[in-house]
Amino acid sequence: MTQFTITEVTAGYWRVTFSNPPINLSDTDTLLELQRVVGLIESDDALRVVVFDSADSDFFINHYDVSQFAEFPLDPGPTGLPTFIDTTTRLSTSSVVTIASIRGRTRGGGSEIALACDMRFASLERAIFAQIEVGAGVFPGGGGIERLPLLVGRARALEIVLGSDDFDAQTAEHYGWVNRAFPDDELDAYVDNLARRIASFDKPALAEAKRLINRNTLPSAEDLVQTQDAFLDAFSWPTVQERGAKIRRRAGEVGPDFEARFGHHLGDLGGDSD
Repeated sequence: MTQFTITEVTAGYWRVTFSNPPINLSDTDTLLELQRVVGLIESDDALRVVVFDSADSDFFINHYDVSQFAEFPLDPGPTGLPTFIDTTTRLSTSSVVTIASIRGRTRGGGSEIALACDMRFASLERAIFAQIEVGAGVFPGGGGIERLPLLVGRARALEIVLGSDDFDAQTAEHYGWVNRAFPDDELDAYVDNLARRIASFDKPALAEAKRLINRNTLPSAEDLVQTQDAFLDAFSWPTVQERGAKIRRRAGEVGPDFEARFGHHLGDLGGDSD
Protein backbone atom coordinates (compact mmCIF):
# COMPACT_ATOMS: atom_id res chain seq x y z
CA MET A 1 0.00 0.00 0.00
CA THR A 2 1.18 3.53 -0.80
CA GLN A 3 -1.30 5.67 1.14
CA PHE A 4 -1.84 3.81 4.41
CA THR A 5 0.89 2.82 6.86
CA ILE A 6 0.13 0.34 9.63
CA THR A 7 2.08 0.60 12.89
CA GLU A 8 1.64 -2.20 15.42
CA VAL A 9 1.78 -0.34 18.73
CA THR A 10 1.01 -3.54 20.64
CA ALA A 11 -0.39 -6.90 19.57
CA GLY A 12 -3.91 -5.62 20.23
CA TYR A 13 -3.51 -2.01 19.04
CA TRP A 14 -2.68 -0.67 15.58
CA ARG A 15 -2.27 2.87 14.36
CA VAL A 16 -3.16 3.37 10.66
CA THR A 17 -1.77 6.59 9.17
CA PHE A 18 -3.07 8.11 5.92
CA SER A 19 -0.86 10.11 3.57
CA ASN A 20 -1.70 11.19 0.03
CA PRO A 21 0.20 14.43 -0.67
CA PRO A 22 -0.20 17.27 -1.29
CA ILE A 23 -3.63 17.67 0.36
CA ASN A 24 -4.68 14.14 1.30
CA LEU A 25 -7.45 13.86 -1.28
CA SER A 26 -9.20 10.52 -1.23
CA ASP A 27 -9.17 8.78 -4.60
CA THR A 28 -9.65 5.38 -6.17
CA ASP A 29 -6.46 4.03 -4.60
CA THR A 30 -7.53 5.36 -1.20
CA LEU A 31 -10.77 3.41 -1.28
CA LEU A 32 -9.16 0.20 -2.53
CA GLU A 33 -6.32 0.40 -0.02
CA LEU A 34 -8.71 1.17 2.83
CA GLN A 35 -10.69 -1.90 1.86
CA ARG A 36 -7.47 -3.92 2.13
CA VAL A 37 -6.75 -2.38 5.53
CA VAL A 38 -10.20 -3.46 6.74
CA GLY A 39 -9.49 -6.97 5.52
CA LEU A 40 -6.27 -7.04 7.54
CA ILE A 41 -8.11 -5.74 10.60
CA GLU A 42 -10.71 -8.49 10.31
CA SER A 43 -8.10 -11.23 9.90
CA ASP A 44 -6.09 -10.50 13.06
CA ASP A 45 -7.58 -12.39 16.00
CA ALA A 46 -5.42 -10.56 18.54
CA LEU A 47 -6.37 -7.08 17.39
CA ARG A 48 -8.77 -5.13 19.57
CA VAL A 49 -8.49 -1.46 18.57
CA VAL A 50 -7.30 0.60 15.58
CA VAL A 51 -6.61 4.33 15.56
CA PHE A 52 -6.78 6.13 12.20
CA ASP A 53 -4.77 9.33 11.88
CA SER A 54 -3.05 11.45 9.24
CA ALA A 55 0.55 12.26 8.38
CA ASP A 56 -0.60 15.78 7.38
CA SER A 57 -1.72 18.03 10.25
CA ASP A 58 -3.65 20.25 7.79
CA PHE A 59 -5.72 17.45 6.22
CA PHE A 60 -7.08 14.28 7.85
CA ILE A 61 -8.82 12.48 4.97
CA ASN A 62 -9.94 15.02 2.42
CA HIS A 63 -12.87 14.91 0.00
CA TYR A 64 -12.88 12.62 -3.04
CA ASP A 65 -10.88 13.70 -6.07
CA VAL A 66 -13.71 14.24 -8.58
CA SER A 67 -11.23 14.14 -11.47
CA GLN A 68 -11.22 10.36 -10.80
CA PHE A 69 -15.01 10.06 -10.77
CA ALA A 70 -15.01 7.81 -13.84
CA GLU A 71 -12.80 5.33 -11.95
CA PHE A 72 -14.90 5.33 -8.75
CA PRO A 73 -14.71 1.67 -7.63
CA LEU A 74 -18.00 -0.19 -7.47
CA ASP A 75 -16.95 -3.85 -7.37
CA PRO A 76 -18.71 -5.79 -4.60
CA GLY A 77 -16.66 -6.52 -1.51
CA PRO A 78 -17.02 -9.47 0.90
CA THR A 79 -20.39 -8.16 2.07
CA GLY A 80 -21.68 -8.06 -1.51
CA LEU A 81 -21.97 -4.27 -1.23
CA PRO A 82 -20.16 -1.79 -3.53
CA THR A 83 -16.56 -0.95 -2.59
CA PHE A 84 -17.03 2.17 -0.46
CA ILE A 85 -20.16 0.96 1.31
CA ASP A 86 -18.59 -2.45 1.85
CA THR A 87 -15.54 -0.85 3.45
CA THR A 88 -17.34 1.62 5.73
CA THR A 89 -19.96 -0.96 6.75
CA ARG A 90 -17.24 -3.40 7.75
CA LEU A 91 -15.44 -0.66 9.72
CA SER A 92 -18.62 -0.10 11.72
CA THR A 93 -19.50 -3.76 12.23
CA SER A 94 -16.03 -5.24 12.73
CA SER A 95 -15.35 -6.81 16.12
CA VAL A 96 -12.35 -4.43 16.33
CA VAL A 97 -12.94 -0.95 17.80
CA THR A 98 -12.10 1.86 15.37
CA ILE A 99 -11.14 5.39 16.44
CA ALA A 100 -10.49 8.43 14.22
CA SER A 101 -7.93 10.88 15.67
CA ILE A 102 -8.55 13.98 13.59
CA ARG A 103 -6.26 16.88 12.83
CA GLY A 104 -6.87 19.11 9.84
CA ARG A 105 -9.71 19.22 7.37
CA THR A 106 -11.99 16.22 6.92
CA ARG A 107 -14.64 16.86 4.31
CA GLY A 108 -16.95 14.99 1.96
CA GLY A 109 -15.95 11.35 1.55
CA GLY A 110 -13.19 11.80 4.10
CA SER A 111 -15.75 12.89 6.66
CA GLU A 112 -17.85 9.85 5.75
CA ILE A 113 -14.88 7.55 6.45
CA ALA A 114 -14.48 9.19 9.85
CA LEU A 115 -18.22 8.81 10.48
CA ALA A 116 -17.91 5.07 9.85
CA CYS A 117 -15.41 4.75 12.72
CA ASP A 118 -16.78 3.87 16.14
CA MET A 119 -15.39 7.03 17.78
CA ARG A 120 -13.96 10.36 16.67
CA PHE A 121 -11.68 12.70 18.63
CA ALA A 122 -10.46 16.02 17.29
CA SER A 123 -7.87 18.74 17.73
CA LEU A 124 -9.53 21.97 18.88
CA GLU A 125 -7.02 24.11 16.99
CA ARG A 126 -6.59 22.07 13.80
CA ALA A 127 -9.68 19.97 13.01
CA ILE A 128 -12.30 21.23 10.53
CA PHE A 129 -15.35 19.28 9.38
CA ALA A 130 -17.72 19.62 6.42
CA GLN A 131 -20.09 17.78 4.14
CA ILE A 132 -19.55 19.99 1.10
CA GLU A 133 -21.50 18.06 -1.50
CA VAL A 134 -24.67 20.20 -1.74
CA GLY A 135 -22.46 23.25 -2.22
CA ALA A 136 -20.86 21.37 -5.12
CA GLY A 137 -24.25 20.61 -6.68
CA VAL A 138 -24.85 17.06 -5.41
CA PHE A 139 -25.31 15.55 -1.91
CA PRO A 140 -23.38 13.19 0.37
CA GLY A 141 -23.30 9.74 -1.19
CA GLY A 142 -21.13 7.67 1.15
CA GLY A 143 -23.02 7.58 4.44
CA GLY A 144 -23.20 11.21 5.54
CA ILE A 145 -26.93 11.34 4.82
CA GLU A 146 -27.52 8.29 7.00
CA ARG A 147 -24.92 8.55 9.76
CA LEU A 148 -25.01 12.26 10.60
CA PRO A 149 -28.66 12.39 11.75
CA LEU A 150 -28.00 9.42 14.04
CA LEU A 151 -25.20 11.40 15.71
CA VAL A 152 -26.35 15.02 15.66
CA GLY A 153 -30.12 14.86 15.08
CA ARG A 154 -32.20 15.82 12.06
CA ALA A 155 -32.06 19.62 12.32
CA ARG A 156 -28.31 19.80 12.78
CA ALA A 157 -27.75 17.25 10.03
CA LEU A 158 -29.78 19.47 7.71
CA GLU A 159 -27.70 22.49 8.76
CA ILE A 160 -24.47 20.59 8.05
CA VAL A 161 -25.54 19.01 4.75
CA LEU A 162 -27.60 21.84 3.24
CA GLY A 163 -25.29 24.60 4.44
CA SER A 164 -22.15 22.84 3.14
CA ASP A 165 -20.00 25.02 5.37
CA ASP A 166 -16.94 24.29 7.50
CA PHE A 167 -17.43 23.52 11.21
CA ASP A 168 -14.76 23.92 13.85
CA ALA A 169 -13.97 21.15 16.30
CA GLN A 170 -15.67 22.84 19.25
CA THR A 171 -18.96 23.03 17.35
CA ALA A 172 -18.52 19.46 16.10
CA GLU A 173 -18.11 18.32 19.70
CA HIS A 174 -21.16 20.31 20.83
CA TYR A 175 -23.25 18.80 18.03
CA GLY A 176 -22.11 15.23 18.71
CA TRP A 177 -20.27 14.91 15.39
CA VAL A 178 -17.17 13.95 17.41
CA ASN A 179 -16.92 12.41 20.87
CA ARG A 180 -14.62 15.09 22.27
CA ALA A 181 -12.29 17.84 21.10
CA PHE A 182 -8.98 18.42 22.87
CA PRO A 183 -6.25 21.05 22.78
CA ASP A 184 -3.92 19.87 20.06
CA ASP A 185 -1.10 18.98 22.44
CA GLU A 186 -3.46 16.74 24.46
CA LEU A 187 -5.15 14.83 21.61
CA ASP A 188 -2.53 12.13 21.01
CA ALA A 189 -2.10 11.27 24.67
CA TYR A 190 -5.84 10.92 25.27
CA VAL A 191 -6.46 8.75 22.20
CA ASP A 192 -3.39 6.61 22.89
CA ASN A 193 -4.41 6.07 26.50
CA LEU A 194 -7.97 5.13 25.49
CA ALA A 195 -6.71 2.74 22.79
CA ARG A 196 -4.28 1.05 25.17
CA ARG A 197 -7.04 0.72 27.77
CA ILE A 198 -9.40 -0.89 25.26
CA ALA A 199 -6.62 -3.16 23.99
CA SER A 200 -6.11 -4.46 27.54
CA PHE A 201 -9.67 -5.85 27.73
CA ASP A 202 -10.94 -9.23 26.52
CA LYS A 203 -11.87 -9.28 22.85
CA PRO A 204 -15.10 -11.33 23.25
CA ALA A 205 -16.47 -8.72 25.67
CA LEU A 206 -15.48 -5.82 23.40
CA ALA A 207 -16.90 -7.46 20.28
CA GLU A 208 -20.21 -8.45 21.84
CA ALA A 209 -20.74 -5.05 23.46
CA LYS A 210 -20.11 -3.34 20.12
CA ARG A 211 -22.41 -5.76 18.28
CA LEU A 212 -25.26 -5.13 20.70
CA ILE A 213 -24.85 -1.35 20.59
CA ASN A 214 -24.80 -1.53 16.78
CA ARG A 215 -28.29 -3.07 16.64
CA ASN A 216 -30.13 0.25 16.79
CA THR A 217 -27.41 2.75 15.94
CA LEU A 218 -26.25 1.96 12.39
CA PRO A 219 -27.89 2.78 9.03
CA SER A 220 -29.19 -0.03 6.87
CA ALA A 221 -27.15 -1.27 3.93
CA GLU A 222 -30.19 -0.76 1.73
CA ASP A 223 -30.35 2.95 2.55
CA LEU A 224 -26.61 3.37 1.95
CA VAL A 225 -26.82 1.69 -1.46
CA GLN A 226 -29.88 3.72 -2.47
CA THR A 227 -28.12 6.97 -1.57
CA GLN A 228 -24.90 6.03 -3.38
CA ASP A 229 -26.86 5.12 -6.51
CA ALA A 230 -28.66 8.46 -6.41
CA PHE A 231 -25.34 10.26 -5.79
CA LEU A 232 -23.69 8.66 -8.81
CA ASP A 233 -26.73 9.40 -10.99
CA ALA A 234 -26.61 13.06 -9.92
CA PHE A 235 -23.37 13.59 -11.82
CA SER A 236 -25.42 13.50 -15.03
CA TRP A 237 -27.38 16.61 -13.94
CA PRO A 238 -26.53 19.70 -16.04
CA THR A 239 -26.48 21.75 -12.84
CA VAL A 240 -23.62 19.65 -11.50
CA GLN A 241 -21.52 20.37 -14.58
CA GLU A 242 -22.30 24.08 -14.34
CA ARG A 243 -21.45 24.31 -10.65
CA GLY A 244 -18.32 22.23 -11.17
CA ALA A 245 -17.10 24.74 -13.74
CA LYS A 246 -17.73 27.59 -11.28
CA ILE A 247 -15.81 25.74 -8.56
CA ARG A 248 -12.83 25.08 -10.84
CA ARG A 249 -12.78 28.70 -11.97
CA ARG A 250 -12.98 30.00 -8.41
CA ALA A 251 -10.30 27.57 -7.22
CA GLY A 252 -7.99 28.81 -9.96
CA GLU A 253 -8.58 32.42 -8.91
CA VAL A 254 -8.10 31.81 -5.19
CA GLY A 255 -5.26 29.28 -5.21
CA PRO A 256 -4.39 27.15 -2.13
CA ASP A 257 -6.77 29.08 0.12
CA PHE A 258 -9.67 27.46 -1.76
CA GLU A 259 -8.97 24.06 -0.18
CA ALA A 260 -8.05 25.65 3.15
CA ARG A 261 -11.44 27.42 3.36
CA PHE A 262 -13.53 25.26 1.05
CA GLY A 263 -16.78 25.85 2.90
CA HIS A 264 -16.40 29.63 2.73
CA HIS A 265 -15.58 29.64 -0.98
CA LEU A 266 -18.51 27.38 -1.89
CA GLY A 267 -20.78 30.20 -0.74
CA ASP A 268 -18.89 32.74 -2.83
CA LEU A 269 -18.92 31.39 -6.38
CA GLY A 270 -20.00 34.60 -8.04
CA GLY A 271 -23.69 34.34 -8.74
CA ASP A 272 -26.85 32.53 -7.68
CA SER A 273 -27.95 29.18 -9.10
CA ASP A 274 -31.42 28.83 -10.55
